[in-house]
Amino acid sequence: MTSTSAELAGPTAPAFPSSPDQHLMAESTRATLRVQSRMLAATRAFLTGQGFQELLPPVIGPVTDPGIRGSKQVDVDFYGHKYKLMTSAILYKQASLLAFDKIFYIAPNVRLEPLETAVTHRHLAEFHQIDVEIRDARREDAMELAERLVAYVVDEVVRELPADLELLGRDKDAFREVVTGAFARTTHKEATADLIALGHPQDPGAEIDWEGEEILSAKTSRPFFVADYPKGSRGFYDREDPEQPGVLRNFDLIAPEGYGELASGSEREHDYAALVTRMRETGENPAKYGWYLDLARRGIPASSGFGIGLERFTRYVTGRTAVWEASAYPKLPGVVSA
Repeated sequence: MTSTSAELAGPTAPAFPSSPDQHLMAESTRATLRVQSRMLAATRAFLTGQGFQELLPPVIGPVTDPGIRGSKQVDVDFYGHKYKLMTSAILYKQASLLAFDKIFYIAPNVRLEPLETAVTHRHLAEFHQIDVEIRDARREDAMELAERLVAYVVDEVVRELPADLELLGRDKDAFREVVTGAFARTTHKEATADLIALGHPQDPGAEIDWEGEEILSAKTSRPFFVADYPKGSRGFYDREDPEQPGVLRNFDLIAPEGYGELASGSEREHDYAALVTRMRETGENPAKYGWYLDLARRGIPASSGFGIGLERFTRYVTGRTAVWEASAYPKLPGVVSA
C-alpha cells in the first residue's frame, strides 16, 4: 500500500500503511478484525433468528445504485457489454423479495469517492454493507430492526471480546445507552435547523453533509435516527410520503461520539409508473434499468430496508480513528494500494 500524500490521511489520522503486512501484523489491526468477525457472526445469528434468508449478492450488473453522493461508478467489460461494479445492492434486494419475505446480504461495494472524502475518516473506495430488506414493511419496521440489530451486535462484542476492546482503548461504558435505551429520533428539517443555529451552513434541500453529520454526532452519546429527507436529495427508490408531498419515507442512523452515519434506509418505491417518474426527476434514463423496470411492471413487492456500512460500524465499536483501520486491505480514495 502506498500513500500518495500525507495530506490525504488528514492532520489527526494515523499514517496510511506503506505495505499490507505493516497493517495486518499490527496488534491493533488484529484486534479490530477479531471484533469485526464477531460482529458478522452476531449479525448473522440475529437476522437468521428473526427468520431472514441470507443470499449472496452480485458483484457486477448492467446497472447499479445511482444515489451515491458524488462518487463515480466503475465500468467493466462483460463480454462486450458495459456492466457496473455494484455500488449498492438495493435493486437486487427488491428483486429478491419475489422469492423470500425477509432477506439480507453481506455485500461488497465499490465507489470511486471524491478525493476530498479521504480526509473525512469515514470513506473507503471499497467496503462492505450489511444489507437488509423486508417485504410489506413500513419505514418504522426497518428502523426498529436496525436499532435492535445494532444493540445486539454491540452487546455481543462487549460481552465476548472485552480484552480486544481494552487493547484498543475502547471504553465499554460508552455503549451503555446503546444496549439499554431506545435510539433518539429527529427529522431532516429539525437537524438542519439545529446545524444552522450552530453556525453550520446546511442546505435545507440536501442531504446532511459530512461535516454536519459529525457535528450532530459529536453532541450525543447514543445513536439516533434522522428521518424525512427532502425529495431530490436521495435516489428514485426512496418512496415519497403520500401525506407529505416532497418528503421521503427514509432515514439515516447516526452513530454518537462524532463517528457519523452508520446506516441508510427507506420505504421503497415499487410502483412501475412512479419509478419511471422518479427516475426522470432525478436525471436517470429509465432505459438503463430495463430488467428492473420489467420486474416492476410485472409487480415487485412493497418493502422497507437499510444498509449498514460494516467498516464504519466496526470503526465505531472499536473506537478507531479512521475507517480504513477497520479493513484488512483498505482502499482509501485517491490512494493506490494493494
